Amino acid sequence: MTRPARLAAGVPAPSHTTAFLGIGHAGTRYPTDVVLQLQAELAVAHAAVATELPEGWAAAHGLLPVRSRVRDHREFLLRPDLGRRLDAASVEALGRGAARGCDVQLIVADGLSAVACQQGGVELLERLTAACTARGWTVGTPVAVRFARVWIEDEIGEIAGARVAAILLGERPGLGTGDGLSAYVVHAPRIGKTDADRNMMSNIHRRGTPPAEAAERLAALIGCMLEQGTSGVGLDLRALGEGGGGGGGYRAPQVRERLVDARRR
Repeated sequence: MTRPARLAAGVPAPSHTTAFLGIGHAGTRYPTDVVLQLQAELAVAHAAVATELPEGWAAAHGLLPVRSRVRDHREFLLRPDLGRRLDAASVEALGRGAARGCDVQLIVADGLSAVACQQGGVELLERLTAACTARGWTVGTPVAVRFARVWIEDEIGEIAGARVAAILLGERPGLGTGDGLSAYVVHAPRIGKTDADRNMMSNIHRRGTPPAEAAERLAALIGCMLEQGTSGVGLDLRALGEGGGGGGGYRAPQVRERLVDARRR
């Protein structure tokens, strides 16, 4: 398929995505260079999942530290249910140290990539805080959670009495994206909310949606929730415009960062 035909059919050109498109072949196999790229990027993903958020990281960044009911990293991977609830000490700490009755409760968490949390979590938190306060909303005490799954935002938001809760956590790594963050936002957070009650944005990192742009999009999403009094499947996103507030059409050309290079020189 020629480039004009490909674009007319809605198929993105390789220059507009970091996915492995048009990689060619060596006989019946992938080229050696592509195989090495896949192996290197898979290693990055494995390392991201295996990384733990250090003790003391939250306090060092001025965040209220809490943790889920998970005892260690192995249990975190095997028991997602325990990662959705706070342990008793964290419930008490939130009750003592968190502001109550805010418009927006922001949470940073490790999720499935503590690497992403450490590299971009604080920046996204700060930019989203600024975007919210610029709109006149009150933002609660910033919280950081170790061994967290998405639904833990419901309990934190409920304890804080927030109108909206947003958790910014490391997303499940893919090839070449071990540092990606996802944001999950829910209106009227409380224990018992489901995925149908929340909205999310993924691929927040410097090669995807940069934190500055993501913060503005998330603030627009929060604004819709506050205005409509709901989130999830019941939220009318038409107010955000085409593309969820990000515009339509193809994004700017992307360059895939090579972790290894086996090409002949």
